[in-house]
Amino acid sequence: MAFNFGAPSGTSGTSAATAAPAGGFGGFGTTTTSAGSAFSFSAPTNTGSTGLLGGTQNKGFGFGTGFGTSTGTGTGLGTGLGTGLGFGGFNTQPQQQQTTLGSLFSQPTQAPAQSNQLINTASALSAPTLLGDERDAILAKWNQLQAFWGTGKGYFNNNIPPVEFTQENPFCRFKAVGYSCMPNNKDEDGLVVLVFNKKEADIRSQQQQLVESLHKVLGGNQTLTVNVEGIKTLPDDQTEVVIYVVERSPNGTSRRVPATTLFAHFEQANIKTQLQQLGVTLSMTRTELSPAQIKQLLQNPPAGVDPIIWEQAKVDNPDSEKLIPVPMVGFKELLRRLKVQEQMTKQHQTRLDIISEDISELQKNQTTTMAKIAQYKRKLMDLSHRTLQVLIKQEIQRKSGYAIQADEEQLRVQLDTIQGELNAPTQFKGRLNELMSQIRMQNHFGAVKSEERYYIDADLLREIKQHLKQQQEGLSHLISIIKDDLEDIKLVEHGLSETIHSRGGVFS
Repeated sequence: MAFNFGAPSGTSGTSAATAAPAGGFGGFGTTTTSAGSAFSFSAPTNTGSTGLLGGTQNKGFGFGTGFGTSTGTGTGLGTGLGTGLGFGGFNTQPQQQQTTLGSLFSQPTQAPAQSNQLINTASALSAPTLLGDERDAILAKWNQLQAFWGTGKGYFNNNIPPVEFTQENPFCRFKAVGYSCMPNNKDEDGLVVLVFNKKEADIRSQQQQLVESLHKVLGGNQTLTVNVEGIKTLPDDQTEVVIYVVERSPNGTSRRVPATTLFAHFEQANIKTQLQQLGVTLSMTRTELSPAQIKQLLQNPPAGVDPIIWEQAKVDNPDSEKLIPVPMVGFKELLRRLKVQEQMTKQHQTRLDIISEDISELQKNQTTTMAKIAQYKRKLMDLSHRTLQVLIKQEIQRKSGYAIQADEEQLRVQLDTIQGELNAPTQFKGRLNELMSQIRMQNHFGAVKSEERYYIDADLLREIKQHLKQQQEGLSHLISIIKDDLEDIKLVEHGLSETIHSRGGVFS
């Protein structure tokens, strides 16, 4: 007899052709005889369980997204995407039973079949009775190797079909537990994820045509509007498009169609065919998990995962409020997560490059702004000087012909005091002379040159000359008035003295 080293191909296992494509995080022990679900965390219920996370038999773990079909469902969107459509399935058998949210977390219902599966597996690994001699021990070791690898068939009895070894079996060694972010969107947000087998550039260039095509898929109802929430690149040249549909009522109000209702419509057989023609390979809702669902998930380890490892994964969770443990079984799932991580790293690097460019542009703008500020400061200083000169000229014209007032006299006294202090040899004058000598030495040797030089404009110079000339004329006029007053005073004094002498002669 020959041993099969490849993938299992017997009739006892499930058919990969009828299984759903691998989802976002892999299913938890879903089977093909029960309704596939994103939240089916129970162990396999028959002898042919599908792949856990890495294989193509995998059900998508979509966090609040069901992937089982519900027979007899499906209503038109023209009546407002009615409720009660249930969760639909993607690439699942139409004769499967309807999966409701209550049955997503149900316990296994085929305990005897599961018990027989475990007994047969134990027999194949420990005590096969196929040949009846010492070769059965070699066969047992070979079966153990297949079980550790997670592939192949374990023959142990001539009258019983061989055991199908999958990566979900508890003896598979290629297992690990990672963490994934939990979505925080409500069902009322209406966010539905469509995975296209196209590149992001193609999706963005044909975004308007895509929106129109999706609107036709929804029946072309004028009260419905398809909106794109976001577009993100996925590994293997795939693109994730997040959409939501807005429904307008006749009275003018609008609301978002719930995510479960929209997803149930997309999961109808005819609608699913149209989406596949558009290039959609996977659809799921993006809604948050309820506390009961999270509790059910954490309490029941996924199929094939050791409870001790699962408990340790819950303890090691870096952020239990945002992250949830997810099993990784097989190299294919590990490769998928590696590709996703590389893709996110590229996106983060692209975002960092954009931020770096923005920072460089801001630095250039800052340099330009600082230069403009310095220019405006110089201009402000020049305008301040000119304004001061205008005020001085106006004040001189206003006070022309008036005598010096008391406040002006105080100001003159203060200026005379300052001038005296500056001329004092022991105070500021000595320091000023020392500074002047240092400045002359620096100018002589050329060690330091002034960075800024001020020049007086010709018009301003003429204004200064005119102002000084007017001031000099005012002083001359004031001096002439004082002289005239002195002469008048002398005449008055002379007249008084003569009057006094004449009166004295009369009395004598």
